[in-house]
Amino acid sequence: MKGRIRLLDILRGIAVLGTLGTNIWIFAHLGDLSFITTYEYSDWWKTEDLMRMTVLFLVNGKLLGLLTLMFGVGMELKYRQMVRKNKAWPGVYKWTAIFLIAEGFLHYVLVMEYDILMSYGVTALIVAFILKRGDRFIARIMKLIGGFQLGVILLITIASLFGGNVSLGSFDDVVALYQTGSWLDQVQYRLSNFLMLRMEAILIIPMNIFLFLLGVRLMRSGVFSPDENGRKQRSKLFKIGIFIGLPLNLLIFVPGGAFDLPVRYLFAPLLSLGYIGLIGKMIEYKKWDWLWRRLEQAGRMSLSCYVMQNMIASVIFYGWGLGLGGMVDSLTIILFWMIISISQLLLASVWGRGFQQGPMEMIRQRTIRLFAQNN
Repeated sequence: MKGRIRLLDILRGIAVLGTLGTNIWIFAHLGDLSFITTYEYSDWWKTEDLMRMTVLFLVNGKLLGLLTLMFGVGMELKYRQMVRKNKAWPGVYKWTAIFLIAEGFLHYVLVMEYDILMSYGVTALIVAFILKRGDRFIARIMKLIGGFQLGVILLITIASLFGGNVSLGSFDDVVALYQTGSWLDQVQYRLSNFLMLRMEAILIIPMNIFLFLLGVRLMRSGVFSPDENGRKQRSKLFKIGIFIGLPLNLLIFVPGGAFDLPVRYLFAPLLSLGYIGLIGKMIEYKKWDWLWRRLEQAGRMSLSCYVMQNMIASVIFYGWGLGLGGMVDSLTIILFWMIISISQLLLASVWGRGFQQGPMEMIRQRTIRLFAQNN
């Protein structure tokens, strides 16, 4: 599409498919979060566990971090567009954020309790007003929020190290619900426990603000440009990911749960930056262009892909669907992730021949235009 930055669409495509690489374990184990954490383990893992944790080492928090950065980049592009047209900011953009919250609420209620869209919508509303204050104010807010996030996570980590194993409690009731309950039972569960189930979405808003603003600054510094400056910037990000992010993220292989929080909420975004540098270099290899084109098309309809992949996983694993949750091993779960991802790449490729946006993206754009005209 004319005017689009190809690398951004490719990164969005990778991020949304990689996010499923984390969520697939939650679906496959019927909402039992112990399968994406380490707190239940006190020794080296068996092959089953090692396969799962290796995948999670590569994707858990990293691809979500990348997706969050891409939302910040997208906001910066919208901001530039409004400035070029000499229109007020946030102006119409606030409807984009509000609509994202509404989409997220429906996704949360009807599909899965670990929706990220609501949190992104709230974050977008906050960051939109920070953005108009300029680079110095952005830098100040990032230092303030980054320092707060670092301090809180480090305190929790130290307490965990000296206080013994961390536990999230029992998930037996949740597993039973998703194994034997109807879809309406699950909807009622999400509505009845809204505040409890949305607690993470609320607590990660400071981190989201930081990463949105980091995405803005990366865009302004030229990281995604195809020129020599862009390549140099991406090379720096790659080194940050490899020499700092990679070693810190290896702490996820330490059993006991003490490093679960810092890896997901502090160290994972460092590896996300490394992924930007790595993918930016990889797309220069033209022999893989067939793959980049499909990831690019998936990136253009990332919202549709995100919702659709969670709907497909629900049908595969929950009791009201095929009921495979709790019955498959790690290799099979990885294969399901691959199959769903490949299916989405193919679907995005077919859809992209006739449309420039995904179905949900088109609905959102038309709805926002309608609201903007009437307000």
